[in-house]
Amino acid sequence: MRMRVLPAFTFSTAPPPPPSDPPPSAAPAPPPPATYAVYLNIYDISPINNYLYWFGLGIFHSAVQVHGMEFGYGAHEYATSGVFQVEPKSCPGFIFRRSVCMGTTNMSRAEVRAFLEDLAEDYHGDTYHLIVKNCNHFTADVCKRLTGKPTPGWVNRLARLGSVCNCVLPENIKVSAVRDETAHLEFSDDDLESDTSIIDSDIGDLDHLLTTPNSDVVPPKDKTLTPERDSL
Repeated sequence: MRMRVLPAFTFSTAPPPPPSDPPPSAAPAPPPPATYAVYLNIYDISPINNYLYWFGLGIFHSAVQVHGMEFGYGAHEYATSGVFQVEPKSCPGFIFRRSVCMGTTNMSRAEVRAFLEDLAEDYHGDTYHLIVKNCNHFTADVCKRLTGKPTPGWVNRLARLGSVCNCVLPENIKVSAVRDETAHLEFSDDDLESDTSIIDSDIGDLDHLLTTPNSDVVPPKDKTLTPERDSL
């Protein structure tokens, strides 16, 4: 029998090489900036909305909700801010209908407050106009600046139609043709004038963002929202 000679094996007594060092880890990415949801809260001004809503029309009040606060715009007779703050979805004098998420903003509470105080200079109570400068124009401006998105067209559609043909408006809020933002409302029935001023009726219960005028004339029941009391 022929025997097969196996090759000799050599054994190394040297220790194994140390494991290679792991590559240095990359620096952690900075966290994304915080974002905060912005909502458009929409209210019914008149019960007629129950019928007009299904035709893409309606008489609406709207306000912007951000950081748990709701901001709107209303009319009064003074040359000061018509911008006010209320609890979300509970604006006095109106019936809450729905809330629409408009997107997000990275503004902090303090930044939103400062932004609205600056913007309020363009929205005095005595410049409010049902057709050309109403609460829905204000919220469209705010939402566009905070989120870059326009508000739904149906919210202010009746005002746009009314600027062309006031026959689409109910009898108690008909308005003459508007030529500029200083035009005044003309009512078809003096007895119904109070119905056309629903924004005015509750403005005394709302908190204004800016201080009252530097004069002896102060809106009744006006609660000035000061940084010391309502700081963000």
